[in-house]
Amino acid sequence: MDEQKKATEERTNPFFEPYGTPHDTVPFDRITTADFEEAFMEGIRRDNEQIERTINNPAKPTFDNTIIDEDDDREGYYDLLERVSTVFFNLMSAETNDEIDALAQKMQPILTQHANDVRLNKRLFERIRYVHRHHRKLTPEEKMLLDNCYDGFVRSGALLSDEEKERLRALTEEASMLSLQFSQNLLKENKAFTLHIEDEKDLDGLPDTAREAARLAAKEKDLDGWLFTLDMPSYSPFMTYSTNRELRQKMYMARNTVCTHDNDQNNIEICKRIVNLRREIANMLGYKTYADYVLKHRMASNVKNVYRLLDDLIDAYKPVAVKEREELKKMAEHDGAKTMEPWDQGFYAHRLQMKKYDLDQEMLRPYFELSRVIDGVFGLANRLYGITFKENKDIPVYHPDVKAYEVFDRDGSFLAVFYADFHPRQGKQGGAWMTEYQGQHIDKKGRNVRPHVSVVMNLTKPTEEKPALLTLGEVETFLHEFGHSLHGMFANTRFESLSGTNVWWDFVELPSQFMENYAVEKDFLSTFAFHYQTGEPLPDALIRRIRRSRNFMVATACLRQVSFGLLDMAYYTQRKPFTQDIISFEKKAWAKALINPRKQKSDTCMTVQFSHIMAGGYAAGYYSYKWAEVLDADAFSVFKRKGIFNQKTAQSFRDNILSKGGTEHPMQLYKRFRGSEPNINALLKRNGIKRETKQA
Repeated sequence: MDEQKKATEERTNPFFEPYGTPHDTVPFDRITTADFEEAFMEGIRRDNEQIERTINNPAKPTFDNTIIDEDDDREGYYDLLERVSTVFFNLMSAETNDEIDALAQKMQPILTQHANDVRLNKRLFERIRYVHRHHRKLTPEEKMLLDNCYDGFVRSGALLSDEEKERLRALTEEASMLSLQFSQNLLKENKAFTLHIEDEKDLDGLPDTAREAARLAAKEKDLDGWLFTLDMPSYSPFMTYSTNRELRQKMYMARNTVCTHDNDQNNIEICKRIVNLRREIANMLGYKTYADYVLKHRMASNVKNVYRLLDDLIDAYKPVAVKEREELKKMAEHDGAKTMEPWDQGFYAHRLQMKKYDLDQEMLRPYFELSRVIDGVFGLANRLYGITFKENKDIPVYHPDVKAYEVFDRDGSFLAVFYADFHPRQGKQGGAWMTEYQGQHIDKKGRNVRPHVSVVMNLTKPTEEKPALLTLGEVETFLHEFGHSLHGMFANTRFESLSGTNVWWDFVELPSQFMENYAVEKDFLSTFAFHYQTGEPLPDALIRRIRRSRNFMVATACLRQVSFGLLDMAYYTQRKPFTQDIISFEKKAWAKALINPRKQKSDTCMTVQFSHIMAGGYAAGYYSYKWAEVLDADAFSVFKRKGIFNQKTAQSFRDNILSKGGTEHPMQLYKRFRGSEPNINALLKRNGIKRETKQA
């Protein structure tokens, strides 16, 4: 017992020392929850110490002693607060538990208060303002860092009066806590619902893959029968294939009413308060609306341009979407259904797709075994950019599902660490995202510190009988997140805050959506799509059907994204306190993007689960997905013309976009690659929409 106590006392917090792992990767296997709180508090102390040293420096403020603190030559020094925050909040999304959630509730107000203490520090801002006005000749990247630093302080309230600063401090601390609570509520609500089926006849229509996954899910809970959840690999097949309309309705309503119930996870009042807090913050900083505040640092520039894009898309796609809906309605009527309800759309869309193209996601699954998909995606990166991936099992991971790879550049030099986390589980948020555990930068000794990037997804899990067999949509998701990861891995800038995906939000989706284009290209599919049992390649006939069906329901999908953009803008263009009923407001906000807005269900609500705009970085920015789609279609048209694997074109894309991060205005980067500004023509052409077009 004494030896154990001694070992505990002698143990050093892993965050306080070199990790001693391959490439200095996070030692997940050595970190305890208690380590986080200790490291957070020490990180705050170090921050404060560094700020005191900066503001008490008797020398005249310069870029080098104020913005980047070149005088700080402590050996092995790193930003401890950034180090621990990155790990903690990534785990909160990917592998949380009650202990971590409780610590987040405790630390969030402390961290927000500290951030405010920094941004509202008068003496620190005065030094930054002096440097902004009087500085040596700077490189373009240094000038961007300085401008971002100065503007970041101003946009955080540095020019406000003391009384206004205290009010702003209170608003931002409350908003931060509410965003955290929103996310925790959503995760709990989504994980709380299960559909337990014990009668096999209620599985009618479901493919074997869905049945096997549901049986395994039930077994993991020590239940007989089959268990379905709201995670997409479970929910989506059920809504697509189940012939039991009542159960489809039950699943649909469960998913679309989360966080609206009379319990502790209700997010309705939280959403109202978040909207009002952000509006008030924007007003205090001199902006009429929160959207005006956000769009100052976006390619779209202003609210008018966002609505112009959304309206142009509605004009172009809605007539086609009406025809798509009529086709679905006829299919349903032929099947004897008197009405088309929301829980019917996926079911009849599948039947219509089978009728028109003889194509079904289940036909493709056997050819998309996860390990082969990984080989295909990595092979694509090799073919385009010459990079290679090698799994390294000595790199610690936070869950057995996670794989860690070393990435090497064309010349064999080390490029990055790449983590891939593929499957849903209890402590993991839904959806898919890319993140970093270490950003690329040049340290003070001139070393190019390479990034550690991660993609987190919720793809179909393996079963006892079969390996993980993906849908084509899941392959696209992998390509999308992998595109983000390339943006991080190819980063080659001096400052971490400008590297990789640290770009304007309506530019960040270009590299990811660009990669999705390959999912339907025969020359790409032929490199990895082999039957997991027979080894036979994906037949040309199926590839032709995939190509022909690429634009199946494309207008409906477009309007869905546009509707989310409209909802987002409706909240964040509010000029007065928001007091309306969330559910009815939502129905009106996106009505013009709907085919038949009168048929909306009165008790469903998207807002309360819309993490992108309530707890993520997309508030007043959800339009970015469609904005970037214009960019990605335009960019890929260059590859289509010169060859989809053309290495010279790929190198230009890497050099001008992927490696530059946020060091220049994104339109300058894009024009350097493309030779001109983008327009909507390539997107409309790709989607088969016939229409005279305007600049987007």
